[in-house]
Amino acid sequence: MVTHQELVSCVGWTTAEELYSCSDDHQIVKWNLLTGETSQIVKLPDDIYPIDLHWFPKSLGIKKQTQAEIFVLTSSDGKFHLISKLGRVEKSVEAHSGAVLAGRWNYEGTALVTVGEDGQIKIWSKTGMLRSTLAHQGTPVYSVAWGPDSEKVLYTAGKQLIIKPLQPNAKILQWKAHDGIILKVDWNSVNDLILSAGEDCKYKVWDSYGRPLYSSQPHEHPITSVAWAPDGELFAVGSFHTLRLCDKTGVRNVLNDAVDLLEFRDRVIKASLNYAHLVVSTSLQCYVFSTKNWNTPLIFDLKEGTVSLILQAERHFLLVDGGGIYLYSYEGRFLSSPKFPGMRTDILNAQTVSLSNDTIAIKDKADEKIIFLFEASTGKPMGDGKFLSHKNEVLEIALDQKGLTNDRKIAFIDKNRDLYITSVKRFGKEEQIIKLGTMVHTLAWSDTCNILCGLQDTRFTVWYYPNTVYVDRDILPKTLYERDASEFSKNPHIVSFVGNQVTIRRADGSLVHISISPYPAILHEYVSSSKWEDAVRLCRFVKEQTMWACLAAMAVANQDMTTAEIAYAAIGEIDKVQYINSIKNLPSKESKMAHILMFSGNIQEAEIVLLQAGLVYQAIQININLYNWERALELAVKYKTHVDTVLAYRQKFLETFGKQETNKRYLQYAEGLQIDWEKIKAKIEMEITKERERSSGSQPTKSTGLKH
Repeated sequence: MVTHQELVSCVGWTTAEELYSCSDDHQIVKWNLLTGETSQIVKLPDDIYPIDLHWFPKSLGIKKQTQAEIFVLTSSDGKFHLISKLGRVEKSVEAHSGAVLAGRWNYEGTALVTVGEDGQIKIWSKTGMLRSTLAHQGTPVYSVAWGPDSEKVLYTAGKQLIIKPLQPNAKILQWKAHDGIILKVDWNSVNDLILSAGEDCKYKVWDSYGRPLYSSQPHEHPITSVAWAPDGELFAVGSFHTLRLCDKTGVRNVLNDAVDLLEFRDRVIKASLNYAHLVVSTSLQCYVFSTKNWNTPLIFDLKEGTVSLILQAERHFLLVDGGGIYLYSYEGRFLSSPKFPGMRTDILNAQTVSLSNDTIAIKDKADEKIIFLFEASTGKPMGDGKFLSHKNEVLEIALDQKGLTNDRKIAFIDKNRDLYITSVKRFGKEEQIIKLGTMVHTLAWSDTCNILCGLQDTRFTVWYYPNTVYVDRDILPKTLYERDASEFSKNPHIVSFVGNQVTIRRADGSLVHISISPYPAILHEYVSSSKWEDAVRLCRFVKEQTMWACLAAMAVANQDMTTAEIAYAAIGEIDKVQYINSIKNLPSKESKMAHILMFSGNIQEAEIVLLQAGLVYQAIQININLYNWERALELAVKYKTHVDTVLAYRQKFLETFGKQETNKRYLQYAEGLQIDWEKIKAKIEMEITKERERSSGSQPTKSTGLKH
């Protein structure tokens, strides 16, 4: 077995099971964790003392490699060396005067940054040609890291940290981070958080704006190394004779005892427990356990052992690794692998990918205002292939888990911390993106019904029926549950929403469980089974306004106006009760349908329903009632009917307000026309009679779904 004889200065993983190390004894040694074997790759010349090592990135767009093929090695003689996997020195470049203290490839592998004792930060091409000197300072630069988008570089300057964009004249961010010289930094591409380690014997976690998120207690010795796990969930801290594994909030990570009961041949990389299944990925295989039977897991081989994310839905689960995104059934059958141009799997996490029974949603990194939507079963883009585009950058996305594919919704938080909801199905017509709340920091859908929860500024909020925004926005506040959230301290995060229990992780790593009322979930269940009488009975039993408000919106969405009338009466919305009553007295099914759509603010759809049924007068009349004068006249002229009716109502409207006609189209059609109200009333009466006769003698036409 080959071992190093001197201090080991740098290490780098090629796969989940293979590691290269360099030492002052000039050896490069390969370690295999599966077999425990080590082998010398090459003995470097005696004048090369290695300082830093970084492998060329694996996941490069379409040209995926299963493992890295070349690495950069920086050394104390002012050079960096490009060395192949087999140990051949491909190129040595004179880079700095004094030692080259660190070298890092960007995420695309198109550029290399080096820093040195001479205080210079230099950018090089992939082949080792100098592109630019990014900065120059009087003190050595000990460590450097690329920003997640490869557009910025983070480096050390004594006790300060500096983030400098590659673009000239762009704003530089600089802050005092430690009380001693900073020795090491790392910046994670998934969570966008920064780690720093210093001679003040502390390690710290920062966001990308330089705001402190965590600071450790002082250790006995300086912290000499820090590194993120690729998925951003854990990081390692190295000091004199000390190695610590921490989670991203800075607390010590404690492994779940239950994991020890399950034996695996290889090292466990990721695990996820949900929907009665435990999915475990090791460095070579994926194990799927049913909670009903722990003894016989389903096992299949993985192409690559670096699974960075496991997401579960009721019917299937998703794996993300350096090579792509893969969907499997719980029986281990491969289902699909969605792709889009410029996809980078190394930056995907549970906030930027979401899975439901029929849909996969992925937030783009190249344009953060875009969300890609894919059919789960095929991996093809949803509907007409259009992606979802928002006006601001999107931070977090979440698909609802229950109900029909046509009703699937996605909720997301944008950079202003506003929460929005929209439909996933996008055929032709532009789907509305509707705001649900402001100052929302984290969100989760329930796994049993479409109830949404979030942490809003200082409140924990539950949207018992978020679809209310599509049905009757006025009563949305009545469908919410809110409670004070100050007990969760700064930066809490919702971990899960299972049944009626929400688990929240506080910034110190502790978990807090909140139970919400079980009744709204029961109400969802009754409504999805069309048990309206049971739903009313439940609301009468619970005697809560939120329940009645949810039922009112659910009833309108499902066009059960009898239940809607009872529910609206219970929350004191008398004007709406009267309107619902008037709908019930309308002569035809189409008219009723159109007025239910109007009740929910879907004017255009209401008009389409009437025109398709040949009820032109009724379509004109709804526009008159809403003072859509232009549209009312347009329809009357187009269908050559009731032009005089429109002109009469317009004249009456203007007289009421003491105004003169100024609209050119109205002036044109009114020329020489005498308004005869008796004649108009007779015509309207005739239209209503015609509709009533037609309705009683004809088959009801198929209604257009209002249900969102």
